Amino acid sequence: MILIVCVDDHNGMMFNHRRQSQDRVLRADVLELTVGKVLWMNAYSRKQFTESGADEIRVNETFLDAAGDGEFCFVENADVSGCVERIEEIYLYRWNRDYPAEVYFPVDLSVWKCVETKEFAGSSHEKITRERYTR
Repeated sequence: MILIVCVDDHNGMMFNHRRQSQDRVLRADVLELTVGKVLWMNAYSRKQFTESGADEIRVNETFLDAAGDGEFCFVENADVSGCVERIEEIYLYRWNRDYPAEVYFPVDLSVWKCVETKEFAGSSHEKITRERYTR
């Protein structure tokens, strides 16, 4: 499976049971990245994907278990620590801000290689950085 995760400067993902942020341009980038491919997420995450092109999203509360090899998983509030060995790639979208957080991305990126970086202006953030990691 291929993870897609949004994090702050300290790898924080959520605060007070809510996503730290969301961005229309980031969602468009995710949909472009996954066009023609399977994109899994839970119902909580699906609520923010209202754009056209989001019709093919597969929603399942146990999406990390349901995802197969080469399939994408958009992760906001799911614990990925139990499936690290199944992760093939990671796309981290960095907000480039320091938000309060109580849920953090648990994967140790020191054993991964950053093979691609893309920066773009979002609708709510001046700069969003997308990093692609492989083993």
